[in-house]
Amino acid sequence: MIIKEKRLKTGDEKIAQLKRSLVEKSCELELLRRISESISCNLDLDDVLKQIIDIVVQVTRADACLLYLYDDRNKELILKATKNPHPKLIGRARLELGEGITGWVARERKLVAIAKNASDDPRFKVFHNLPEDRYHAFLSVPVISKNEVIGVINVQHKRPHHHSNSELALLTTIGHQVGGAIENARLYEEMKKKAMQIETLSQVSKTIASNRYLKEILQLIVAMTAEMMNSTICSIMLLDEERQELEIVATQSLSEDYRMKPNLKIGQSISGRAVKEKRPIAVLDVTREPGYMYADLARKEGLCSLLSVPMMIKDRAVGVINSYTSHEHAFYDEEIHILQAVANQAAVAIENTKLVRRSNEMQEALENRKIVERAKGVLMREKKIAEDEAFRIIQRQSMNTRKSMKEIAEAVILASEIK
Repeated sequence: MIIKEKRLKTGDEKIAQLKRSLVEKSCELELLRRISESISCNLDLDDVLKQIIDIVVQVTRADACLLYLYDDRNKELILKATKNPHPKLIGRARLELGEGITGWVARERKLVAIAKNASDDPRFKVFHNLPEDRYHAFLSVPVISKNEVIGVINVQHKRPHHHSNSELALLTTIGHQVGGAIENARLYEEMKKKAMQIETLSQVSKTIASNRYLKEILQLIVAMTAEMMNSTICSIMLLDEERQELEIVATQSLSEDYRMKPNLKIGQSISGRAVKEKRPIAVLDVTREPGYMYADLARKEGLCSLLSVPMMIKDRAVGVINSYTSHEHAFYDEEIHILQAVANQAAVAIENTKLVRRSNEMQEALENRKIVERAKGVLMREKKIAEDEAFRIIQRQSMNTRKSMKEIAEAVILASEIK
């Protein structure tokens, strides 16, 4: 009888355990369904990352969650989304493969689960501007797409936390499931960016071909370029060949301090170097760059990375386009090439304007000469004098009255007509 009761009790416990396991699996399936439903049709990368972070925090009841994406061009992991701590460091916190626990997980394609004192782990990397060492428990899982690691999700608890097998399995599954959605969103973002670049180049061409004034053309170019490059500040500086100085002639920035920056000599600061060396120069952080002349202004305006591209006409630089970001950004070759294309188109607009102005000046000079020649003829007939003397009379009258020779000549012609 006692044995029978024990068997019944054991059977009931097993049934209860199976029920609990079934409930857990049902919850996990429901959660995975929600993840799939909420992100599978979303192509906005920021929204996708935010939804992933929110779901992971909800599942793990974590105090913090960070999502790094792998930048294959620069071979580094970049913080792209975060819940609770340090949102201002999105895009700034960067790790190489193998660096810190996060870099180790990405390189080895394995999860790491630490129940307490995570900062004691020899792989742990201390960021002086990240409060991660305050967290006891640390769970890091790779994000996989098409059998490639494209990122890492970090889950942190302020107190010691034992990560159960089901929790580890669920986070691993999430890491695999969200990879495709992230890749789709990244591809869509790249397509939108390329479409904007093509549209910008087209609009710049149309602007240059229009009958607008040069100042208006350059102002439109910096506005379009700022949007295309996602610039905090974009500016065009033109070269004054006589003084050998660069002067800001157009910017979309509303900052009066930036607009009133002193001119730069050729070779000075980053823009001056770009013109002197006739090549694009990219700087990750201008506030720490030796030779950059406006570090205090950059800090005040919240400027960080800079791409400075010379505006070239054949082998001659006529100015420079500057594109600043508010966070650290390693400019890709593609971005440098597209900005160089815009810069060269802007240089064409400037050169065309100069040619038109010279043509107009020559036309005006020719018209003035015709009027003076006509006035000389009038004086020669009326005063019976030689051509040289007639010219000196007009010239002397111009100097005495401080009027142009054209105005004196027109007066001579008018007086003769009245007679």
